[in-house]
Amino acid sequence: MKRRSLPVAAVLAATAALLLTACGNGDDNSEGNDKITGADTGSPSSATTPNATASDSVERPDITLPKGVEDVFESWKTGDTAKDAVLSDAARAQTAMNHAITEGETDTPGLTFYYEGKALTTSVKWVQKWLDAGLTYTGTTRYFDPKVELFDKKSAGVSFCADETMAYNKDRKTGKVDKTPATNDSYVLYNTRLEKNEQGVWQTTDGTSVRGSDTCVR
Repeated sequence: MKRRSLPVAAVLAATAALLLTACGNGDDNSEGNDKITGADTGSPSSATTPNATASDSVERPDITLPKGVEDVFESWKTGDTAKDAVLSDAARAQTAMNHAITEGETDTPGLTFYYEGKALTTSVKWVQKWLDAGLTYTGTTRYFDPKVELFDKKSAGVSFCADETMAYNKDRKTGKVDKTPATNDSYVLYNTRLEKNEQGVWQTTDGTSVRGSDTCVR
């Protein structure tokens, strides 16, 4: 198994946090612990959108991942309409982040649509790190074991795992792909807070990620 050494979508990389905490915007002292390491040259990218969907009248930005890049969301349905709406936008936020990375832009419509507040600021900085490193990525990221809790009508918490064992760093200029062997760090636990805006969109406003968490390692 192989993995990328740089995570696809870190909202806020920090130390372990309790699942689905209903606190405000979290700890302002959260620091990223995911590190950019080297990459190599490869091929173009690949396309897909989240499996999670929500039927609503919101006019959403079109987010299409490039060829060779795919997000797979496993069991992102609870059967509860309210919770599924939250999960759908949480999934879209992940894909919006990945789209920004592959596009090499920090102000894509999807990023500013699905992130707000601290999470948006951190996300922009995260995408910029990829750009500064001259990297993008290719391959498949699987998101699994989602858990959602509704705090009230306009705020919720979502935790989930990411499996990056089949996604790899790619040098943006040369296209060379770095297929570094996978380790436990290829699995990431995310804890995010979402808030519903006036349009009815559940925006990610804060969060943490724990790389190599026992909760997610398979």
